[in-house]
Amino acid sequence: MITLFVRTIIAVALFAGASWAAVGPQISVSEDGKTMTIVDAPDQEVFAFGKTVIVKNRVKGVSAVGGDIKIEGNVSGDVATLGGSVFQNKDAFIGGDVIVIGGSYKPEIQLPLREPEKETVVIGMFENELRSIAQDPSQIFAPTFTVTYFARLVLSVLFWFVISFAFTTLAPGAVSRAVARIQLSSLKIAGIGITSLVLTLVAVLLGVQFLPNYLSVTFSLMVLVLLMLAYIFGRIALQLSIGKLIQRSFFSAGNGSETLAILIGAVFWTLLLALPYIWTFAVVALFVCGIGLVLTARSGSVWAKS
Repeated sequence: MITLFVRTIIAVALFAGASWAAVGPQISVSEDGKTMTIVDAPDQEVFAFGKTVIVKNRVKGVSAVGGDIKIEGNVSGDVATLGGSVFQNKDAFIGGDVIVIGGSYKPEIQLPLREPEKETVVIGMFENELRSIAQDPSQIFAPTFTVTYFARLVLSVLFWFVISFAFTTLAPGAVSRAVARIQLSSLKIAGIGITSLVLTLVAVLLGVQFLPNYLSVTFSLMVLVLLMLAYIFGRIALQLSIGKLIQRSFFSAGNGSETLAILIGAVFWTLLLALPYIWTFAVVALFVCGIGLVLTARSGSVWAKS
């Protein structure tokens, strides 16, 4: 399952809006570019971006981003879609896993023809958003500024303020030490963080390639959880750090409220992450900083001597 999504993500990144398949007599695309029809490609893995895929006869595997998949024939491997739904006719067969994110799985009969013990994963959220992004990938880097968008920014500021305030209240020592490490040696933290992030991603790819399926899934989920925890911790520490810096620079010396610093930091990072194109670098910085802070958490005495 994870192998399929890794291949899908790579295909999307490399071809950004194109379809990865040998389009010929057996695989064709409609004149409007919105539908791909697979007549017979039993040895091919087909990837489509922003298109509805129709499988007439045979295909090895099929993945789509921002489009539906309609199975009328035989798929020997996996079927996956991001921002779309999977439809399976009553006489159609799927031999592998079915993974749907941002859509639904709709077999024509209650007990569709499937290989026993294969997985079905359906996460039915954000279908319209994911489909829209797939059809216009530039939205990822340059979002549309609407009333809804600004409302989300306000909610994001509130969310991160509450999370940061709660964390600094429950674990003030851990946060203050993290802020001190950022101020003392940010370059060391960044170096440790980016090295560890690269090694972690390489380890996940190697695990997907060589470990059994159940082990690769477990390992990948563990890494994902740890990365998200590092991201949260890194963002909290950076919010407080930048908030204190802005306080010292623009407010009176007597106004050193930590709550105000948290609010300033939450606003700063939310606005930074809302900037077109810039937000991608900001997200990487948060991950790198978070990983670096987590890995240096036990070396308080060393940092104190720096």
